[in-house]
Amino acid sequence: MIRFEDLPTRQTQPGFCGRFVHTQSSTLALWDIAEGAVAAPHAHPHEQTMQVLEGQFEMTVGEQTWVCTPGSIVIIPPNVPHGGRALTACRLLDTFCPVREDYR
Repeated sequence: MIRFEDLPTRQTQPGFCGRFVHTQSSTLALWDIAEGAVAAPHAHPHEQTMQVLEGQFEMTVGEQTWVCTPGSIVIIPPNVPHGGRALTACRLLDTFCPVREDYR
């Protein structure tokens, strides 16, 4: 059993602090994000889901933008540009497949 709160926190960019769990085929990332923090548009070869657990996060995938609130799930296909910003302090749960080696 793994508990996120028992894992070390790593800041991957300003305002984004994550805790990571890796399986053979996927990575889970629990993010605590500061209000106003921005994830610049980027793309990667991983399929990603983003779920808002707390707060409000504005997410853009391709040409679509949403204000995501608790319970919202966004599916991000591989290699599609995406980014966003925290409208409030947020807690998000991302999943990536395959494993994000850069988050090990």
